[in-house]
Amino acid sequence: MIKAADIVHIPAPPAPYFLECGHTVYAAGDQHPNRKNLGVFDLLLVEQGTLFIGEEEKRWELGPGETLLLLPDRYHYGFKPCEDRCSFYWLHFQTVCPWQESAAGSLPALYQPEEHIRIYGTAPYSIQLPKHWHLPYPAQTYRLMDKLLAYTTERQSSAYWSGQQTFDELVRMMDLRQLEQYASPVVTVAEQTEAYIKNHYRSEITGETLSEALHFHYNYITRCLKQVYGMTPHEYLLHYRLEQAKLLLLKTEWPVSEIAKYVGFRHAPYFSNRFTIKNGCSPQKFRKQYSQ
Repeated sequence: MIKAADIVHIPAPPAPYFLECGHTVYAAGDQHPNRKNLGVFDLLLVEQGTLFIGEEEKRWELGPGETLLLLPDRYHYGFKPCEDRCSFYWLHFQTVCPWQESAAGSLPALYQPEEHIRIYGTAPYSIQLPKHWHLPYPAQTYRLMDKLLAYTTERQSSAYWSGQQTFDELVRMMDLRQLEQYASPVVTVAEQTEAYIKNHYRSEITGETLSEALHFHYNYITRCLKQVYGMTPHEYLLHYRLEQAKLLLLKTEWPVSEIAKYVGFRHAPYFSNRFTIKNGCSPQKFRKQYSQ
């Protein structure tokens, strides 16, 4: 089960990427080495025995089926030798995005969602990995780790894609947002709001329609979406309509007025004004940039 502390939030896209993995066996009396500022995430998964390991002031006694995610910028150490034979998997991965550790149930301010959207073109998704966890299905995780180990003997041209795909499967299995019992109510409401907007963006969406559809007060919906995505429902609706308009400008020859109407704007001049403010050029100039 998750303890009251510590979830590591990693925004995506871009997704974390796999680096390397291994399988280590300690005899009784062996001890995990001390390391500082390793520079990569180090995921430990105990298969047999007990591993005594600490990070800064915290210590864990990891038994079979337990995982611990050691952080790139912390001091890690073995605080006690193994009492019996201990075998465990380890996996190194990294991300180019800023990450943050927080207490369970809280949502850290990792980044500015508007900036993330500007760079990557999509709203951020925060992968939530438990710091310390007792896996619900350890055998399945062992199989994934064995697959990753097998890829290390293959040619890099094939092992790269196979390894990343298996690593993605492992991360998804550990992502708490995929497990209903650990889902944050704030995140759930924000995602429901986002999905509703994406499915109804061509229609008129008001506070009343959102409240009626989601069965929450509009102020609460706004607070949840703002906390997770950094936007109010109106701001997110405007953003999504303009993004859909960009796609139509690139993929069709429709007049700007027709595109404006299709994505939900009643007045073409207002659409052109908002498009110019967001993208730094008019719809016509945007289309011309990508035309011969």
